[in-house]
This record gives sequence, structure tokens and C-alpha cells, in this order.
Amino acid sequence: MAYDEGLAQRMREALESQPRLAEKRMFGGLAFMVDGHMAAGILGETLMARVGPERAEAALAQPHVRPMDFTGKPMKGYLYVEPAGIESDEALAAWLDDCIAFVKTLSRRAPKG
Repeated sequence: MAYDEGLAQRMREALESQPRLAEKRMFGGLAFMVDGHMAAGILGETLMARVGPERAEAALAQPHVRPMDFTGKPMKGYLYVEPAGIESDEALAAWLDDCIAFVKTLSRRAPKG
């Protein structure tokens, strides 16, 4: 599945000041990695948001949000945010801030290579 290049560019711009940021094709889309961990991604036109298990429950109460069930069952701490939930740059930035905040709680991974 291809990913929305316009959304990818919006995410790049929102994350441009983030140190140790990398892009990686995965899940049939595009993932944005911070410190070696997936923070967010795109599958089609949908945002994949890794907000962590503690934040996920409250986030699911928001409109246009559902559990990320890429594998057929919900992935703990990961959500899908439909395009309507990230129409504005402010809404997208808020989701990305939550994703970065969670990933910063994880131990930093050494780069492969």
C-alpha cells in the first residue's frame, strides 16, 4: 500500500527540528523513527501514532481514532488517526508531540550498521 506523500511532507516539516529522526519504509507505508524507535507513520492516508499504552485509552475517546490493528488484533499503545483527525497542522503536530513524548521514555537504540 502506498502512503500519502502530502502527509509525509507535513510530518517532515513538523518533525524537522527533532534530533535523531529517520524515515523507514515499513508496514507497507512510511515510519518516522526517533532514537531507533517508531514514533509515528503513515499507512495510506492514515496516521499511525505510537502514543504508548497509558495515553492510548484516553486518545481512543477522540473522534477519528481507532486502535491500530495492522496484525488483525490491536497493537498495544498504537493508534490509527483517520485523515479527518489530522486535517490541520496543529492537530497533526499535537499527535506527533504525543508520539515523540512516548518514544522519549524508551531507552535509546544504537544505530544499526
